[in-house]
Amino acid sequence: MGVSGSGKTTVGTRLAERLAVPYAEADDFHPPGNVAKMAAGTPLTDEDRAPWLDAIAEWLAGRGGAGGVVTCSALKRRYRDRLRSAAPGVFFLHLDGSPELVARRLGERRGHFMPPSLLRSQFDALEPLHDDEPGAAVGIDGSPEETVERALAALAR
Repeated sequence: MGVSGSGKTTVGTRLAERLAVPYAEADDFHPPGNVAKMAAGTPLTDEDRAPWLDAIAEWLAGRGGAGGVVTCSALKRRYRDRLRSAAPGVFFLHLDGSPELVARRLGERRGHFMPPSLLRSQFDALEPLHDDEPGAAVGIDGSPEETVERALAALAR
């Protein structure tokens, strides 16, 4: 989980490879209207996110305890609660970085529908993991491989 540009796809795919489990990209679960809205620079509403979260929750529930990695912003606790209700064993890894670091990375990214102009709205919406949520924050200030190592260490704890 984390804001756009925090490295969810890069870290998620590498983490899934290391864990030898299936990987799913949350962006692939967005209905076309959501993608068009974000590409136009308009933040999604909770109503927009509902079918997207339901599709991700269905994928998680379909894992049947076999494991998997899915990247998803899951910025708000209620979104994570919705995912956790479908898959009670889910563990959230919050890819955590400063707005400046993430903005720099977003500025270097090409070919993604999410414009850098929406980053501020993502940080404004972000509700970090609460103490009672299963998960851990993982710093992204380093290489993707360093972040994967931190994620694996958090999972081991």
